[in-house]
Amino acid sequence: MTKITSKYKFDTNNKYFKFIDLFAGIGGFHQAMHELGGECVFASEIDENARKTYEYNFKKHAPHLFENGLFNKDIKTIMPQEIPDFDVLCAGFPCQPFSQAGKKYGFDDNHKSERGNLFFDIAEIIKVKKPQAFFLENVRGLVNHDNGNTFKTIEHILTEELGYSFYYQIVKASDYGLPQLRPRTFMIGFRDEDVLKDFNFPSKIPLKFNMSDVWGGECSREIGFTIRIGGRGSKIDDRRNWDAYLVNGEVKKLSFKEAKKMQGFPDNYHFPVSATQAMKQLGNSVAIDAVKAVGKNLISYMNNLNKRGKPMKKTKNKGEWTELFTFIKILLEQKLLLSDKNLNSTGDYFKINKITTENLDLEFIPLKSTSIKSVNPIKNEVSTIDISKVINRTSITNILNQIKDGSGAFEIKDFEIIQTALGFSIVKGGTSSQKADIVLDIEHSTFVKENEGFGIKSYLGSKPTLLNASGNTNFIFQINGLSDSKISNINKISTQTKLKDRIESIIQNGGQFNYLKAEKDTMNYNLKMVDSVLPDIVGYLLLAFYRNRISKLTDIVDYLCDKTSILIDLDIDDKSMLEAKLKKFLVAILLGFFAGKKWDGSYESNGVIIVKENGELIVFHTTNIDSLKDYLFENIRLDIPSSCRYKFGTIIQDKGNHYFKLNLQLSTP
Repeated sequence: MTKITSKYKFDTNNKYFKFIDLFAGIGGFHQAMHELGGECVFASEIDENARKTYEYNFKKHAPHLFENGLFNKDIKTIMPQEIPDFDVLCAGFPCQPFSQAGKKYGFDDNHKSERGNLFFDIAEIIKVKKPQAFFLENVRGLVNHDNGNTFKTIEHILTEELGYSFYYQIVKASDYGLPQLRPRTFMIGFRDEDVLKDFNFPSKIPLKFNMSDVWGGECSREIGFTIRIGGRGSKIDDRRNWDAYLVNGEVKKLSFKEAKKMQGFPDNYHFPVSATQAMKQLGNSVAIDAVKAVGKNLISYMNNLNKRGKPMKKTKNKGEWTELFTFIKILLEQKLLLSDKNLNSTGDYFKINKITTENLDLEFIPLKSTSIKSVNPIKNEVSTIDISKVINRTSITNILNQIKDGSGAFEIKDFEIIQTALGFSIVKGGTSSQKADIVLDIEHSTFVKENEGFGIKSYLGSKPTLLNASGNTNFIFQINGLSDSKISNINKISTQTKLKDRIESIIQNGGQFNYLKAEKDTMNYNLKMVDSVLPDIVGYLLLAFYRNRISKLTDIVDYLCDKTSILIDLDIDDKSMLEAKLKKFLVAILLGFFAGKKWDGSYESNGVIIVKENGELIVFHTTNIDSLKDYLFENIRLDIPSSCRYKFGTIIQDKGNHYFKLNLQLSTP
């Protein structure tokens, strides 16, 4: 792709990069990153007037955004997989829930807009798209909101859950040349940085111009107040004043013309909206020069990381280490025991003839004997290695115990010794975007199969999940018959069983739950691919679980079947038919579809390897799918994930209607 040219001269060696612009407003991030040589490949902004200003100013150099449907209106309607690949995620996510001027609801802000929860949409996009870096902006108060707990949650998600580094600094517009206070929290992070963590925010620079230059007359202030929304009309000596200035001895009120200069927008940036709207838009925007200065360091550092190459990650989490444990245990034992529904061996087994994994830098390893061939790329030598001299019961047990005792990301030096001796390199851990963690050639007494993909489920750490909670697993109910006056008090219920209690309160106050659909169309499509009535079945499962606290799937089925009206409503004849549909659903989740990706109906994996708590490996395979169905159906439970993170469990008002969302997460006991 040809590098875009900019009319702005910028002395930098930064290479061309792609970025996305979330909660874009009027494009402050876009302007700054464009001036640094970047191309915006996706943007999202919900405010109609801000969208007008954004398109008016950027349609010339980024026509693809507006011609190809890449200027999204509502971030909650886009699937992360639908966003083009990019290098840097930029987002000045809504600040009102954390600001001093607002009511500071923070992550609990579900007042109509759910704006306080929008950080989790950012996290989901980072999780799926895995950009090289992120650049986030919010108000200064974010750092101390809720005694620092909000900020700790943000950092934890970005670092511990998503694996990025995390740097932050309170930055003023005046730190980087603009005559405005505007303190904001800038957050920067990089993927694959590992131990090479030495990013620095740029040094402060003098003002490029002052408020006298902004006004074109002698101003009593060198640096202006923070531009903000509201409060107009305060007198110049009022402590709340932000827009009144003494210029040439005369009191003047700030207009969008002066505010545009204070924010660093170029002279040729225009507002095709009213003066009131222009002022509001500037008050919501970022300071261009501050973003540009920090962005320059971000891009330079990102490029240096790319030159270094991807570092070898020595620390991994339990799931990643378990995958590698499974790999070396199969190398040693060269067989997998087939399992019954209770995770006990049936006495039957697969002989393993070849093995590889998506996450190791190697081709298939043939297992015709206890030896394997290893290639030394430096010396260009091929050697034969006796597996039993590298891996034995003692080393397997040591690694098993270290995995069970570990927490967070940790090292296992015993494994480094094994991989060096065997001559392969670990390049990454397992990802959430693949169903097959390991690929095998298997031989049974009745058949031989090649390139069979298997997922891995482990009992070495926390209980394995079948379906992880996300924004893709929310389901929407319409609430009918509930008075508007009851909503606020119901949403304020904060007991330990608040979801159950809110549902009960809705019903006690005359509300009726009417299941509508999965919140995401892709999830609805996938469920119907399994069975046309499955979306409605899930609706009943969720209500039974959250209202009655029945978590085991078999018990929920018994509960539903006791209510014949539900079976009639679902057009299901009897309990066995309902069980059959749910078993088909569970296998489809395990081997087939992802909640956020449109499914074609085929399985991406041929079976699953279970790592038991004692380290024993047992396997289910599609050739004996009934055992797999029974294991899943008799063991799966519904879980309650974070209602705050996944934005469910409160009554939402929209265009006179009331809605309530519940989230589906499935795990084993």
